[in-house]
Amino acid sequence: MVSRPALLFAALGISGLLLPLVQFKANRIAAGDGINLAAAFAGGAAVTALLGVALLAACHARWPAWLRLAMAVLGMAAITLSLGFAARELSAEAGKLARVAPASGFWLVLTAFALMLADAITRLRLSMPARWLLLGAAILLVAALLGSSILDQVSVKREFAVRREPFLHEARTHLLLAFGSLGLALLAGLPLGVAIFQRPEWRGPVLAVLNILQTIPSLALFGILIPLLGWVAATLPGATRLGVSGIGIFPAMTALFLYSLLPIVSNTVAGLAAVPGPVREAGTGLGMTRGQMLFQVQVPLAMPALLAGMRIVLVQNIGLAVIAGLIGGGGFGTFVFQGLNQTAMDLVLLGALPTIALALLAGIVMDLLVDLSREKGRMP
Repeated sequence: MVSRPALLFAALGISGLLLPLVQFKANRIAAGDGINLAAAFAGGAAVTALLGVALLAACHARWPAWLRLAMAVLGMAAITLSLGFAARELSAEAGKLARVAPASGFWLVLTAFALMLADAITRLRLSMPARWLLLGAAILLVAALLGSSILDQVSVKREFAVRREPFLHEARTHLLLAFGSLGLALLAGLPLGVAIFQRPEWRGPVLAVLNILQTIPSLALFGILIPLLGWVAATLPGATRLGVSGIGIFPAMTALFLYSLLPIVSNTVAGLAAVPGPVREAGTGLGMTRGQMLFQVQVPLAMPALLAGMRIVLVQNIGLAVIAGLIGGGGFGTFVFQGLNQTAMDLVLLGALPTIALALLAGIVMDLLVDLSREKGRMP
């Protein structure tokens, strides 16, 4: 008996084993040649066979979920270590200028085992403490791997070694853009959501305006904000001292703030509207004022919807903050666009990979917080 999801994961992973694991390049901008896992380093053929057997064996529908989980973790570790071993061996033979970058086969195999991991976690139906513990263990494992010397010869890590200080600076800027815009959106969006919930006649016009803002492409919005904010900075006294400018972090933060309003406001309205009528009537019967009803009853019960809106905004803004690199706003997008200009894909990955990792981590954490708020909401 075959598990259909596992069969899909196996097909994806085996395709990756047949494709190049790494791309060997004479220098950082050369096109390079693909080398598959079996030929990448001594022992690569054995690792290929073991991973292929593991992927096929996991297709059996009666495999317990905990065994799939263990197999997924071991598979992800094996393919990542293989990348490091291949980079070390190939670099030792070719010299300092050579670069070894992860190729399509690596990403496909890693994705296959990551999907197996997610499927196993879903099937296990872990408790909330166990899910937090698993997340913490995963973060520690990744940190230990990155902190070790195993991946030092992989091209992306070599780019990081050369640009450590700029990378840390841009990481702080990226976090400021993502979390700062979320904070500003909460300060403006939560009161606005409460206001239009209490005044339904305002709901349609306000949400219509926010929907229009949300549909404007990011590059177009930057194109509108650059001359507008540049005019404000040049015209209004003191605006420049406050940080207002046509390029840089200010227009990037402004654009992310505008994109954040719709999810916050709409989820606030939806969460408050979902509070059962009998609950509101009970609060009224107890003599609660409108303010007491809002903060002691409605907002706590609407918390899952509010957190879901925050999740949408945070994951969205972590990705959109990359565009800030185009207008001098900083963040990981700086490396992405530098790499594109220099035809250096390793530099592109230096900006893209932490952005993806940060978005995944933020999404998982916010999902856990949403589930936790729902569990608390069901408590007597």
